Amino acid sequence: MVSLPLTPHRVRFRMIDFTFTSDEAVTNLGSLKFSQSNRMPDPKDSSRVVTTTTTTTFSMAKEMARSVCQKFLEAKFVESVEGKTDFTNKSSVWQLTPKGIHILERFCTRNGIQSAHVKAVIDSVRNPHILVVLERNTETDKLHHDEQTVEIIFRRFVGASANETQSDSDSINEFSNCTIGVKLVKNRKSNSRPFDWSFNGRNAAQWLMDCSTMVDPREAVEVGSLFLQLKLIAPVDARNSEVNFLPQKQVQYYITEHGEVVAGWTADTAAVSLDSTAARSRDGMARDSNSNRTNVIIRNPSWRLLYREFLKETMCEENLSFYLEVKEFDRQYRHAVSEKGDGKVETIRETLAAAYGLYNAFLAPGSPNELNIDHALRTQLATRMTRAVGDDAAMLQSLNEVAGLFEKASTSIFKLMSSDSVPKFIKHPKYAPQLKGLDAAAALAYAAPAPGSRS
Repeated sequence: MVSLPLTPHRVRFRMIDFTFTSDEAVTNLGSLKFSQSNRMPDPKDSSRVVTTTTTTTFSMAKEMARSVCQKFLEAKFVESVEGKTDFTNKSSVWQLTPKGIHILERFCTRNGIQSAHVKAVIDSVRNPHILVVLERNTETDKLHHDEQTVEIIFRRFVGASANETQSDSDSINEFSNCTIGVKLVKNRKSNSRPFDWSFNGRNAAQWLMDCSTMVDPREAVEVGSLFLQLKLIAPVDARNSEVNFLPQKQVQYYITEHGEVVAGWTADTAAVSLDSTAARSRDGMARDSNSNRTNVIIRNPSWRLLYREFLKETMCEENLSFYLEVKEFDRQYRHAVSEKGDGKVETIRETLAAAYGLYNAFLAPGSPNELNIDHALRTQLATRMTRAVGDDAAMLQSLNEVAGLFEKASTSIFKLMSSDSVPKFIKHPKYAPQLKGLDAAAALAYAAPAPGSRS
């Protein structure tokens, strides 16, 4: 998308902005160039900044390029302006979906891309500026299935209040506003229909794909099935499965009484009393420090999801992103230094390259997500990253030094989150009610490894 022109194209006697054709997409993927600029202090004069640009070229056969475009379509990153379902027609016109625009915005922010045509798309009214960013297992890349995470997704799915509608259209833009929930039909309660709100399976799967970072339609079915298994929803027709979700228009589901409580639509008296007890214990628990809370929040996928949303709203999501990316880098680093055999040098070189990527994204002067760290540490990092690397032994030594400095930067950011954003997060009226059990978990973490550790 960054390298496509995204210009107006004529469709049925009108011009549609920020669009591209099948042929333009396939040709672009066939010989894709990606340029990235890195800013580093001049090794000879630290007051000057030197910018170096690296251009990487990818190439793929046309059939492979069409297959990749089809994956973009299935992931709901792009959509046809004309209702097409594949990229076989060269002149078919496509545009980014609201979800695709937001994904592009996240990528450009992470990499400091400021191309005028891309900025115009990101600044357009079609950018939702919000998606449910789902946390994934770093080793398997699968979605987390714990009950708390599923309930958070469910609350986003049904919305803060019911999104009542009479329409059941197939419009491609019907889920462009992700701040409201799935379309619901109001039902009159009766003996045969003991529920208030229902929706169809197709709309549910569509909302999940359009308003979250899912990339495979099977994940929408997976989450829908989890909604069923946790009794948040149930099939209107008892003949349909109560555990396996069907993403079909003719299959109707309703929100259960338990689902309405989890959504926050109706009060749960037991939960209210528990919350007041938790609040009292929070006030009197001295050892339940914010650093313990931060550790627990980062390790728990459901609370981490909420915390990421809060940080995005307060314009400091880069702190959490950096901390998590350093943890991933540390795993890569430990594997590289422990590896034996002929491939060790290449693995160390790749890990060092990953370190430069991290540095340029978060720590270099003028980086797109520049962090607030100690000036002395920033100077140490700049000095180390601009120093030339010689033979293999010097490369390993450089990697060891960089890993140590990243550890210090990560600990600094952990302390910043613990002292600033986490206290605000746990008191925020939007998020505080969803943090049940946090204080108890933080108290148990009192004897856990020190804050900022790599465990």
